[in-house]
Amino acid sequence: MSSAQAYDPYNPFSDDAARELHPQDPSPFNAQPHQEEGRSKLQNLQSTLDDTAGMMRDNIQAINERGEVLEDIDNRAYTLQNNASLFNKSANQVRKDMWKKNLKLKLCVALVVIIIIIVIVVPLVVHFSN
Repeated sequence: MSSAQAYDPYNPFSDDAARELHPQDPSPFNAQPHQEEGRSKLQNLQSTLDDTAGMMRDNIQAINERGEVLEDIDNRAYTLQNNASLFNKSANQVRKDMWKKNLKLKLCVALVVIIIIIVIVVPLVVHFSN
């Protein structure tokens, strides 16, 4: 009436005996649905880990590139600071030189005016004093 086979622990071809003797057997012939599901979860986890590792590599590369850019900017800022210092010194020197030239010009103009006044006033004084 029933088509079930009797349990025989000595029969290696019996499914029940095989499960009892090797419950953790990883062979593909004894693959359980939950083992396949576990492998699928493991593959998904491995894929996620690989993606995360790839993102981390990309982030590290981006950080290195940003570090190189920052070093370049730092070098440019240092050069600009040195150039600004040199420009400030040369601008002060030019300002002092121009101040000296302006002073010389004013003294020359004052001397010419004094000479003109002397040339005009001395003959008049001499002429009217007689």
